[in-house]
Amino acid sequence: MGMLNSQFTYMKAVQTSNAPTATVIQYLQPVLIIVWFTLRNRAWPRQLDILSITIALVGTFFLVTGGHLNSLSLTPIALFWGLMCALAAAIYTVLPQGLLSRYDTLTVCGLGMLIGGICMSPVLVLTPLPNMTAFDWGTLVYIVIFGTILAYTLFLSSINYISPAVTGMLSAFEPLVATTLAVAFLGTKLTAASVLGSLLIILCTLIQSLPLKRILDLLHLAKH
Repeated sequence: MGMLNSQFTYMKAVQTSNAPTATVIQYLQPVLIIVWFTLRNRAWPRQLDILSITIALVGTFFLVTGGHLNSLSLTPIALFWGLMCALAAAIYTVLPQGLLSRYDTLTVCGLGMLIGGICMSPVLVLTPLPNMTAFDWGTLVYIVIFGTILAYTLFLSSINYISPAVTGMLSAFEPLVATTLAVAFLGTKLTAASVLGSLLIILCTLIQSLPLKRILDLLHLAKH
């Protein structure tokens, strides 16, 4: 429900829209996490959380509609897979906390990928092998090793060396890199509204990553 679901829904989101859009919508996961903890704890979210949700929803509006109420920049199926990807990202962010407190990150990550591979193996066996060129195979191997194995492992391992706040802020560069590469190499065209929407959603991630309590404590200390 976490790692495998995240990979599958992300690929579907890219297939039905484009890489920048799929990556940005995935970063709605902080909103879903806020809603989950609000319902679980039966407590109103913090003012900062309400601000983050508002910014993310406004960003999503611009990304989906292009700033026009009577039109959609994304197809309903692309929006569906993008939101499912955000949900999957929220799941694999929240669920492993208990495991990561007891086991090594490489063990958790490796077993997660192994279980996901076993679950998908019937699809691989029952689906006819496509006619792929050497370049296609090279691209697939690159996605598996660098885009999946190393990406997940390095992200989970980073929390052992830097704070979760820094990790979250650095991860917000992912949609920026995806957008830059897609525009530069894939010819993806972005409108002003989509750029604005993307920046607002990224801003939501940055706000949630800021150690606000520590900043306020330092300001209070400096004042006195």
